[in-house]
Amino acid sequence: MLTIHAAGELRRTWDDADPLKEGAVVVEGARVAAVGTLAEVEERFPGARVRRWPGVLGPARVHEGPLPDAPSPRERVHAVLKLGATAVLAEHAATPELRHAAERNDVAVLPGARPAAVVEGGRADLAVLDASGACLATVCAGRLVHRRR
Repeated sequence: MLTIHAAGELRRTWDDADPLKEGAVVVEGARVAAVGTLAEVEERFPGARVRRWPGVLGPARVHEGPLPDAPSPRERVHAVLKLGATAVLAEHAATPELRHAAERNDVAVLPGARPAAVVEGGRADLAVLDASGACLATVCAGRLVHRRR
């Protein structure tokens, strides 16, 4: 199923000097099918489900520090997702239990930090942030995995 994630502002990278106003990302499966204005992508993909988000839409974060404390490895990974991150560094997911929990949730385990970006054909990892930088929603490999209520 095609899903369009849209917000008043889309940043392809978080330091994007020219954010797209009324931007949208089309997600098909686990991949980004298209990026553009909401009007453009709605025209190209009629019938797609549209999720409109308050705040700023951009790439999901890479969590570069230790995973938050929680009672179980699964809950530690979910805490990262609630922060708008869909990737963690291998050095902080060193135990088999943490790696397994990350893999089960499609959280990427990276050998080192990398810049996050929204690109057509890339993995559909997105975050929606409010004005304070807090995460409102996280999309991991095309699935909505967190929505702040």
